[in-house]
Amino acid sequence: MELVSLGIKSIFIENMIFAYFLGMCSFLAVSKKVSTAIGLGAAVIFVLSITVPINWLIQEYVLKEGALTWLGAGFGDINLEFLQFIMFIAIIAGMVQLVEMVVEKVSPALYGSLGIFLPLIAVNCSILGGSLFMVQRDYTIAEASVFGFGSGTGFALAIIALAAIREKLKYSNVPDGLKGLGITMLITGLMGIAFKSFIGIAI
Repeated sequence: MELVSLGIKSIFIENMIFAYFLGMCSFLAVSKKVSTAIGLGAAVIFVLSITVPINWLIQEYVLKEGALTWLGAGFGDINLEFLQFIMFIAIIAGMVQLVEMVVEKVSPALYGSLGIFLPLIAVNCSILGGSLFMVQRDYTIAEASVFGFGSGTGFALAIIALAAIREKLKYSNVPDGLKGLGITMLITGLMGIAFKSFIGIAI
């Protein structure tokens, strides 16, 4: 039940977009069409679901102080946490490269629609944020896996919902001063307030 609660919390209450404003560049740029938003959302779910548990293993068995004791007693005092950012980003970049190759092979149209924002998932702060939050909150491997999937799902839900609204805005009478990014930011703020309504819900 705790894992279910953590999953729902990471999707709705601690949503990467609406609670922490991480990954806003791709969120705003790729949310013009639902089809493109679904593609990016699926890619983010995959990358977060894979990289957060892998980075947990690296943190626990390679980076943190005493993690290398499995190599021998003489390695117990080694602390490699200063390499944390580099290692995490390297894992993320490798997974993003894999996603990019698969998307290009399976759906060239989606690959073209996502453009530069697909490889930029590697430097998307919501992806790195997932791994850093996992370390900060001292999750277990099971919690890290659920958190990674939930965070990716929350990002996908947010970007798909915004894309659906923006498609409808084409037929709306938006004031000239708010057209484009202005109305998008306003809608994002309102969606963030809506997601905050989940705070306090306990399972």
